[in-house]
Amino acid sequence: MRHRVHGFKLGRKTNHRRAMWRNMAVSLFTHGQITTTLPKAKSVKPFVEKLITAAKQGDLASRRRVIKMMGDRVMIKHENDDAVKRNKYGEVVGGPKVVKTLFDEIAPRYADRTGGYTRIVKLAKHRIGDGASLCVLQLVSAEDSGPQVSGQYSRRRDKANKRMERAAALRKGGSAAAVADPEAPAEDQPAAEAADQAQPEADAGEEKSE
Repeated sequence: MRHRVHGFKLGRKTNHRRAMWRNMAVSLFTHGQITTTLPKAKSVKPFVEKLITAAKQGDLASRRRVIKMMGDRVMIKHENDDAVKRNKYGEVVGGPKVVKTLFDEIAPRYADRTGGYTRIVKLAKHRIGDGASLCVLQLVSAEDSGPQVSGQYSRRRDKANKRMERAAALRKGGSAAAVADPEAPAEDQPAAEAADQAQPEADAGEEKSE
């Protein structure tokens, strides 16, 4: 019985499971989001949260603890990344380190947050082969909007962001007339103003004809 033993085993031994967490954490800090199965995302989320919490402290002991937990690897965003240095045999010999990026860029974004640095977004599709449920594990951005989940342009996400910006402007003290409607096309507003100006002229012409 597993009394008071939390976490997911995922069919792996302890060393294998921790190595998987390290790989997923490095990919998450490198790309901002990863696509994986739902049990894996729930399993690695506490691991990533602890890394970011330690990086927020910013001292030498925290840096050493983070390096012990996930290592200090080179961030490789794609195969032709110019920031990565390789030797004549194609082996990686240098480049931007993931720990430096975590401490200098990622952790300062969550200075005002006490937790909840990641989110899990379920996808409406399953993995081919075993039919496992897929999801996206991504870092929460400063605007709490997050990157595009599917990696593609989404008009629904842009409309939602515009509505959030309009609501925030109204809460700060602006009026509804001062804040333009985000869904109204910009070219329709001058046309409406021109129609309003042309209406008095038309009325004046009718009075003269009478």
